[in-house]
Amino acid sequence: MKKFLTLILSGASAVIVSGCGSATPDPEGWKPSQKQEFLEILKTDRYASICNQQALYQKVKESGDSPLMSKLLVAYTKHLANSCIDPESFNAPHENGTEKKIAAYYETYLQEVDEADIERKVRAGQRIETILKPYVPEYTQFHALIEQYNALKQTGKTSPQLLYDIRLNIERVKLLKPGLGNTYALVNIPEYRVRLIEEDQTSVEMKVIVGTKKNKTPVFSENLRYITLNPTWNVPDSIARNEIIPDALKDPGYLKKNRLVIRKDYDLDSPELSFSDIDAKAYKGGKGVVPFKFIEVPSDKNALGRVKFIFPNQHAVYMHDTPTKHLFERKQRAFSHGCIRLGDPKHMLEYLSKNYTAHEYEEVREKYDSYKTHYLKITRPLPVHTAYLTTYVDQNGKLLVFPDIYDYNKVQQLNFKEA
Repeated sequence: MKKFLTLILSGASAVIVSGCGSATPDPEGWKPSQKQEFLEILKTDRYASICNQQALYQKVKESGDSPLMSKLLVAYTKHLANSCIDPESFNAPHENGTEKKIAAYYETYLQEVDEADIERKVRAGQRIETILKPYVPEYTQFHALIEQYNALKQTGKTSPQLLYDIRLNIERVKLLKPGLGNTYALVNIPEYRVRLIEEDQTSVEMKVIVGTKKNKTPVFSENLRYITLNPTWNVPDSIARNEIIPDALKDPGYLKKNRLVIRKDYDLDSPELSFSDIDAKAYKGGKGVVPFKFIEVPSDKNALGRVKFIFPNQHAVYMHDTPTKHLFERKQRAFSHGCIRLGDPKHMLEYLSKNYTAHEYEEVREKYDSYKTHYLKITRPLPVHTAYLTTYVDQNGKLLVFPDIYDYNKVQQLNFKEA
């Protein structure tokens, strides 16, 4: 009799989970179909977001308990929206770097997940996929990395370190700025590469030079706004204090050799100052505002080259040309003060001019050849992401692995341990 009763109960449980019985919601608002759908998602961890809730998942899988299922759905959604990386480990590079006078900035685009709202959606009968959809990263890299991770894990032959690194990068993709669609420029810092991705296909790809370990290229997202042809280089006060002024004090001909002029501000039309007009020694080294500015005029030898691509941000970081072309032959290319130097800026200029401005390329070339500064407005949305992905799946489905050049893999930790 006990055995027969057990079979009945077991069958009833299967009916509840499979959604074959009544569609009436239980007291928590869960329909059988919703439970079945969520368990299917959890079975393969479709969005890599169980994380530190493995024990809770086991209880849900064994019992089908609705309050526990609600708790797990909220936790799963939060992990999907805001990653499974310990937040303190993300702040560590910035805090430690500040103490050591090393620039380090990593933007995390956190999303708000309202527990009551999730529960309301369950009670309203929404599909679990519909509830999760606003938090699923749009970038194809998210799904590609999860696929690689699962495939390599199943072989049992992949090193734990590689699996960990892939998983860490899955979490980093979750923290990219949401809502920017499937067309964007992606600067992958440890790969030393930029891709212009349109409708999930790579249209332009080239080598880049990124910031040194002391002057790290920041991780953030902003929209490309305009292109500057034949730019001047407005020397930042920090570089003026620690590089330009010391060199100019040693060598009277330094400014002329490096095409640098001095102005009261960063306007080339403002009155020019001579080196003898300023109290340069008072602003050698240290920090703070310098009351005069060094400007490098347009030329083939300008530090910014002949073109720069501006996505305004608090870091004064942008993509630009460079006269130091030989550095692109090197495998390791962390040489800048934080900006992104392009390996083929003319190709980027041509493609963006034709597809993202209102100008004909012939007109753009005339402006470029004039050696006078001109500005081109971007007329179509193009987000630029600077990202730190030490694993990346290319357009052919191949997993690429790159050195951890800023040591972020060492400090950014997952909030769970693999079984």
